[in-house]
Amino acid sequence: MGDDLGDEWWAHEGNSDASEAEAETRQEEPPTEKTKKPEKRKSVTEETVKAKKKKKTQQKECIIPKKKDAEDEKSTKPKRKRKKKTITDVLSSSEPKPGSPADLQTLVTQHFADKLSVIEQEDLKLLDSSFLSSNDLTHTLSSYLKQVCPKWSKIQKQHTEKSSVVLLIVCSSALRAIELIKQMTAFKGEAKAVKLFAKHIKMEEQVKLLQKGVTHIGVGTPGRISALVEKEGLSFQALKYVVLDWNWRDQKLRRMMDVPEVKLDFMKLLQGGILNGCKENKVKIGLF
Repeated sequence: MGDDLGDEWWAHEGNSDASEAEAETRQEEPPTEKTKKPEKRKSVTEETVKAKKKKKTQQKECIIPKKKDAEDEKSTKPKRKRKKKTITDVLSSSEPKPGSPADLQTLVTQHFADKLSVIEQEDLKLLDSSFLSSNDLTHTLSSYLKQVCPKWSKIQKQHTEKSSVVLLIVCSSALRAIELIKQMTAFKGEAKAVKLFAKHIKMEEQVKLLQKGVTHIGVGTPGRISALVEKEGLSFQALKYVVLDWNWRDQKLRRMMDVPEVKLDFMKLLQGGILNGCKENKVKIGLF
């Protein structure tokens, strides 16, 4: 029995020593889990950094073709055409220049170049004697008319024909016609002036007015004057002077002949009797 107890005690002591030894060895050995965890974190961070770099490179690669596409679109887009200069642009940059008989003759030639034969175009040419002196931009309408019509009072008294005028002033608009009538007060004296434009005035009223009494001066637009001549409401039988409101400019800096509609009507008016009167030396043209 004593031996058995001794063996048990020894075995117990031995086991305790072994457990103590194992505990010491466990304390001395570094824990495997703790050492492995930072390695995993490190590997994760490295992978995330690599992934971010990869994304950046992919983004850069995606941006490059977009720029090329934009450049291609720019190259394929049609180039903008340069804006053509308008009459207003040209005239605003140029100094006012008085009109001359040569200017009118050039305008007539250019207008009929593709409409008439060479022989017919020769008939349109006017002699220097067919023109009055032109305004040098220093005259008012009254002072200019006094210069080109020095014997006006005598001519006025001798005129007795109805439906005809001695002096015809051609301008671009109704408002301009009214303004010119006011400006010529000092010149006309007792002479009677009539408005020859379409605005607010019917043609029948103008025909009756011309037939009713003697009219010395007509002021109006080429369109209405041509229409009155066609309707035989106005005659050029007593006509001696045709004054064109050549140099005046409107708000857009256009002169009378710069407006296509007015220019077309004026060319029709020339062919309607004024050119024939000039060739017969009965009518003279002045550029105011």
